[in-house]
This record gives sequence, C-alpha cells and structure tokens, in this order.
Amino acid sequence: MKYQLLGKSGLKVSQLCLGTMGFGTAAGWGADLAGSFSIMDKFAEAGGNFIDTANIYKLGESESIIGKYFSNDETDRDYFVLATKYSLKDNETNPNASGNNRKNLMRSVEGSLKRLGTDFIDLLYLHIWDDLTPIEEVMRGLDDLIRQGKVNYIAISDTPAWVVAKGNTYAELMGWSQFAALQVEYSLLQRSPERDLIPMASHYGMSLLPWAPLAGGALTGKYLKGDPGRIKPESKRLNENSVRITKEVMDIASKYGVAPSSVALAWVRQQYNKCIPIVGATKMDQLAENLQSLDLELEPAFLQRLNEVSQIELGFPGEFFQEAGVQKNNFGGFYDRIIKG
Repeated sequence: MKYQLLGKSGLKVSQLCLGTMGFGTAAGWGADLAGSFSIMDKFAEAGGNFIDTANIYKLGESESIIGKYFSNDETDRDYFVLATKYSLKDNETNPNASGNNRKNLMRSVEGSLKRLGTDFIDLLYLHIWDDLTPIEEVMRGLDDLIRQGKVNYIAISDTPAWVVAKGNTYAELMGWSQFAALQVEYSLLQRSPERDLIPMASHYGMSLLPWAPLAGGALTGKYLKGDPGRIKPESKRLNENSVRITKEVMDIASKYGVAPSSVALAWVRQQYNKCIPIVGATKMDQLAENLQSLDLELEPAFLQRLNEVSQIELGFPGEFFQEAGVQKNNFGGFYDRIIKG
C-alpha cells in the first residue's frame, strides 16, 4: 500500500479507501459484526488506513460496528483516517433531521461521535446538496466543528461543481477551512464528472474519491456471467453501451491475467493524480480482489482503448474548447486563434 496526501493537507491516506456501506445487516444484506471486523483487520494488515462511512448507512449500524471495532484495546484509533457524512434523513423525530443546515449538522455529528465511540472525526463530508441551505452557513458550521476539535478536515459529496467552488472560495475569503476532497460517482460507466466536477477539483487541489468505481459490480463482468446480484434488469449499467465497455475491460484483464475489477480500478486511479477509489466489501474475497488492483498499472495502449470505448460527450464549453484548440496544459492554439485572430 502506498499513501498520498489528502487534497492540499498534510494528512496521509492509503491509495484505496474502504467503503463500509455494507457493514451491518439492518437492510437484509451485508456483513455481520464478525465479518466486518475481519474485513477491517485485513484492510489494515494490507496498509489501508482510510475508512468511509455515513450516519445513514444501515440506519447507523455501519458507524456502530466501526465504533465497536475502535473500542477493542488492540485497535489503534489514531492509525485510521475515518470519514463519515451528514445530510440525509436518519430519523423521523423532527423536520430538521435532514439537510445541510447547521442544526442538522451539529445534531448529526454528535450522533456519529456517539456511535463511532470516538472524540473526533478525521474527515466529515456534506453527503448531498439540499439546494436549500446557504453555502455560507455550511462553511461556517463546518469550520466551527474543526475549531471545536470534533472534526479534523472537511469534504463534500454529490454536489454541483459551482456550489463546491463557491464554498471553497468563500472559505478562503473568510480564513475558514476548505474542502479537501470531493466524492462523486465515477467509473468507466459514469464519466460525466469529467465535464466540470473533476476540473474543478483539480483547480482547488482536492482529492477525488470515486464511489461505485466498479459500477455496482457491473465492471467485474459478473452480471454478464449470469449473476443477478442486486442490480435491476433495467439499470443503465446493463445497457448496450455498458455491456460493450465491460467486455473491453474483461478482454484487457485476460491479457494481464488479472480480475476485471483490477483493470477497472486501475483505470480510475490513473485518470487523476489525486484519485482514491472507494472500494466496498462485504466478503473477504471481495476485499482481496480489490487490493490486488494496486499491483496493476495500465500501459498507454490499454488506457487508450478504455478511454475510447467509454468516451462521453463533454458538451459546451468542453467541446468548444477542444474545437478551438484548447488542450490540457496547452493553450497555444486557443491563443493563436482567439487573441491573434
């Protein structure tokens, strides 16, 4: 396992993040207490220290399981970088039991701290934008939590790029803490963040944490082999285009002699230099397969094949920039055409 700095901070995190949405059986599926403990043990043994959860995962059971794991005398809490989230509705007690507002933020964090059995959260995410709360209120509340010592760093998930940009700019103006990381759905089957979210993250030096980097298991090829799993037949992950991309992943995997998941995860990691895929696991063999992906570095020819088969339309202004000669790190053509005429 290698480590990288989270965003522009000095926090060292493993190059894979363990997603724990499947910890607990409250929803009728997932890893039980013993299984979850084994997965966290194995992840730590491999050098993994970055764990992702949320107050809403399995109705709080995910956080509770992690809290019980931390309560073990043999567990070094400070070894782990623990990320959790707030925003989504987690109970029916009051109208403010959801959303990005300060009241829900403070209430949610106190609940998470109790379930996790810890005095601090390493990384707190705004889980999803509610399109109601002023971003100024959000940034002030998050900075207050950092000043109180209850949160070390902040991040944001599933939010429009312009909102994230406004939040970081406002925080910079006020001398408050800025978002260190951005979490979005990103995979070979979901490349739309390349239009504005990833360029925005790059501009602010944010780490990118893709969720569903294997597209809910579709990119492992298991659905093409007859495993129905929990995916719906009408899912976009099973349409003609997705099947074509998955077959390309499987073909490249056969040439390397690795699992298709290794190819899909390697592609994600190689798209952005601050990329840390979130890999979920409810079974030990799933975790082992995900860890094997760290041994693979795709060569340029295979990267090109995957880029071409999964290519999306950038839309305006991305495609306009390309037509005008603007390329990554090269604005000469654009300058010649627009400035010089």
